[in-house]
Amino acid sequence: MNNEIQPLGYRPRAPYPLDLEIFTVADLKARGSAKKVQTTHRYEFYALVCVTQGACTQVVDFKPISCSAGSLLVLRPGQAHNYGMDEGWDGWNVLFRPEFVLPASTAPRDLGLAVNLHKLPEHIALSGNELLTVMATIEQMREDTSLDAQIDDVHALLRGQLHGLLARLFIVQSRQRMSEPTTSPAWQRFKRFQQLVEERFAQSHRVNYYASQLGYTEKSLARAVDSAMGVTAKAFIAARINLEAKRLLVHTDMTVATIAEKLGFDEATNFSKFFRRESGCAPAEFRRRQRAEL
Repeated sequence: MNNEIQPLGYRPRAPYPLDLEIFTVADLKARGSAKKVQTTHRYEFYALVCVTQGACTQVVDFKPISCSAGSLLVLRPGQAHNYGMDEGWDGWNVLFRPEFVLPASTAPRDLGLAVNLHKLPEHIALSGNELLTVMATIEQMREDTSLDAQIDDVHALLRGQLHGLLARLFIVQSRQRMSEPTTSPAWQRFKRFQQLVEERFAQSHRVNYYASQLGYTEKSLARAVDSAMGVTAKAFIAARINLEAKRLLVHTDMTVATIAEKLGFDEATNFSKFFRRESGCAPAEFRRRQRAEL
């Protein structure tokens, strides 16, 4: 094992020049060894994985997700993903740089689409005409990556198609669950809090720090987090720290003491107490169990 979860940047094979790449899972397996394909990576790009045939269990941030034809995973920069051990399934991979989703214009609707990409769930179930339409869109995009044209023109075409695909996924998702109050002040407070926690969870574990940095009272922040997630702000921060701890325990060879320091604990014993409270077992035991299942 390496000392970090292996990062994976957007690096298509030369001379491919585009900021969006599409290939099948079968193509991916043909490119490298099974061991390499089954390695957990922390992505530095966005990825859509649409299962088109067969069934598999993929793992996103230690959460196994059972997938079958019509399952579409939305993977974001910073997430740890593993395709799993299953054979006999195939699907599409749509990879693109984070900046690629930003529109060429600054129309509020287009900017909202780019920002709200983070609102899509990790797993969307497509069926019937929805799946056929999404598959046809991806296949057309794949074909258009080979157009004999100026790169800027191909990028513009693919960006428009990607926005259309994402907009369709938003519509599908909105039909599957009640719309969230995305414009309410409480929701906006929560989203700012969520972003700051993502940036600084190893720097500070205290709710009052985030409230102060965001200019909120602790009570208003607590209400916003409870309304959005049904948990306390303290529990939300702890869950993010615990997730990173799990990533580092399973996918690196760092000592528990090193992980504790990396996550902002002043003593390894404090980290161990925290982890046992959040996960129900000691860090070393969690590492042993998870690695035995890999």
